[in-house]
Amino acid sequence: MPRRLRVAFALPGLHKVVRGAETAFEQIARHLARLGHQVTVFGSGLPRAGEPYRFSHVPCVPRERFENWPKFPFLRSNYAWEELTFAPGLMRQFRAGDFDVSVACSYPYSNWVLRRQPVKHVFVTQNGDWMVQSNDAEYRLFGCDGLVCTNPQYFERHKDRYRCVLIPNGVEPDVFKPGEGDRSAYGLPADGPVALMVSALIPSKRVVEGVRAVAKVPGLFLAIAGDGQCREDVDREGRRLMAGRYRRMQLPREQMPGLYRCADVFLHMSREEPSANAYLEALATGLPVVAHDWEVTRWTLEETGVLVDTGDLAAVANGIWRAIPRRESADIAARRALVERRFAWSVLAPKYAEFFYGLLDGDPRGAGG
Repeated sequence: MPRRLRVAFALPGLHKVVRGAETAFEQIARHLARLGHQVTVFGSGLPRAGEPYRFSHVPCVPRERFENWPKFPFLRSNYAWEELTFAPGLMRQFRAGDFDVSVACSYPYSNWVLRRQPVKHVFVTQNGDWMVQSNDAEYRLFGCDGLVCTNPQYFERHKDRYRCVLIPNGVEPDVFKPGEGDRSAYGLPADGPVALMVSALIPSKRVVEGVRAVAKVPGLFLAIAGDGQCREDVDREGRRLMAGRYRRMQLPREQMPGLYRCADVFLHMSREEPSANAYLEALATGLPVVAHDWEVTRWTLEETGVLVDTGDLAAVANGIWRAIPRRESADIAARRALVERRFAWSVLAPKYAEFFYGLLDGDPRGAGG
């Protein structure tokens, strides 16, 4: 192996919450550490036994506390308020001499803290790329030494301005795998088809619209795993339209593979998605995926998905009907093969290491896709 990298990952929710970006960073850190690199994770949660990386607790106030706080430039969302409370602790604990590369995906405060250090800073488009492409207000202060683009649209948009690499999110196919689900453990009906949505409950994910679409499918039960500022709207529509056919839950990470195995079809309503872990978890479990038809879902799902205009609820309901029967052994094998070929974390983590080496060595090949 080339020289050992010293890598820091920073994100407020690490070891604290189960969300897409947090899951991705923890997996990348875990696999890099298993490859022999020295990895430190900075987050607001607590250490976990058995992790191959070092964890450093940085306290912060969770974003849920800021859902009704005022929003203005530099503090446009509850996410920014949360990150503002995280940044001082990160600044105190981060020692530049301990690292070669720092990695973050939130903006602005973590980005600013880490860029002031004499360490190569890598930004990952886990939550979108608006901070990368905008030149307004605080976004004009964005910068990084390397940009990991999680989908090809972002890569094409930024490859001429930044040192870029295209690396999607991934999944652990040995954890998320087909099998018989125990519906009783999740409060789900023993009989009948179950649709699953796994998502943050925020406007861009369009979970309320997902409830309305599933309600059009007679006899279909809807399970939702997630939380966020739209929780009351989602639950209200679930009770109103799907009495007896709706359940929302929040689960620890270790219970999620079993929940996927209880479902017959996976639905995701977002019209734009940086790189949804949930697509990949569903694929690895063998589930048919119904999602919005656009270039990133076509690139991600190849021929395995049922893609529709999620702005048309009737089309979504029809897509669900078409997807549910697509659970034959050949369908499941095709989804598993796609995951193992392109999206296993064991395949993706070495690509991060290669990109980091390129940044440190000034290798222009680091800008490749």
